[in-house]
Amino acid sequence: MNDTLHIVCPHCHSTNRVPAARIDQAPNCGRCHQTLFTAQPIELTQANFATHITRSDIPVLVDFWAPWCGPCKMMAPYFVQAAQLLEPNMHLVKVNTEAEPNLGVQYGIRSIPTLILFRHGREVARQAGAMRVQEIVHWAQTHS
Repeated sequence: MNDTLHIVCPHCHSTNRVPAARIDQAPNCGRCHQTLFTAQPIELTQANFATHITRSDIPVLVDFWAPWCGPCKMMAPYFVQAAQLLEPNMHLVKVNTEAEPNLGVQYGIRSIPTLILFRHGREVARQAGAMRVQEIVHWAQTHS
């Protein structure tokens, strides 16, 4: 593991260098001074998606969802709980495919919810369908 990790701020989207040994000590952003880990999924848009996916040294788990999707609504609280369990070793983010259709097309999202795990900008795993919190955590840890 590197001595320093790049972590993208969920608030101002700037990239921060954090000593790997201090990642679990609630580091703050150097620019906006807010916490880098909120234990909540971050809602991303076309404008900031690539920054989070490509500049983060920790895995990024993306939930592609839509507000009209019943299984997406069912899984939403489980995804929040998974964020609480997986941070600071992973960031969890959400993309509303209704608001950001180009991202859905770019990543070939055919059904929702779909989870995609990225590491250093590369897709490493994909899973379609709703999951409960322990299934999300196990799947994400297995593939990260």
